[in-house]
Amino acid sequence: MADQTDTPEAVPGIAEADTLFARLRHECRAEWNAYVNHDFVRQMGTGDLRQECFRHYMGQDYLFLIQFARAYALGVYKSETLEDMRRMGEGMAAILDEMGLHVKYCQGWGISPEELETLPEARATVAYTRYVLDRGMAGDLLDLNVALSPCVIGYAEIGARLLDTVDPGEDHPYGAWIREYGGAGYRQVARDAVETLDRLMATRGGPGRLPGLIDTFREATILEADFWQMGLTLAR
Repeated sequence: MADQTDTPEAVPGIAEADTLFARLRHECRAEWNAYVNHDFVRQMGTGDLRQECFRHYMGQDYLFLIQFARAYALGVYKSETLEDMRRMGEGMAAILDEMGLHVKYCQGWGISPEELETLPEARATVAYTRYVLDRGMAGDLLDLNVALSPCVIGYAEIGARLLDTVDPGEDHPYGAWIREYGGAGYRQVARDAVETLDRLMATRGGPGRLPGLIDTFREATILEADFWQMGLTLAR
């Protein structure tokens, strides 16, 4: 596992220092570092990650995204304005599109979309996705978006850092993943998520909300690192 004492610098252009996300990231810096610098991520960047580990991760991430699409649908229900409904609806549509990357990879391994949908969920998959849904059900739209943010924004940070340090060309076994999450399109998704957190904090927040939001962010980040570990160890 990565050293948890030093937090890597935030990727420029994703979240400025005065944003709610930056504050949450700083308050949970040990957990964040363990997540974004996990051995799974490091090995994916160098191309040394065993294919069976990546294959297990991609299958579980497909199931993960199904539940995250439901979380965004819950966000539509929790929204009190048409603007928020549109944003959460657009997020759900983006996730459903994102699943195409998983289908493409898995078809190369002879796994059909129908087979992906019937895979059993690993415990790490259940733990994180149900936690997000629980926070959304118990709290409001701000709680839900904070629970989603380590995944939505964290993948952009991981992808951007890998894109800046390795050559994700056609010969790189995980180049398509790095290009997808490190590219300009996904960085914009992350920036939109950062802006949404700030807007929701301004309308629904206050000093009393922050400790609870930090707790939610910390737990979601730990569960993200557990998801990488599940892929690395082929845990079921």
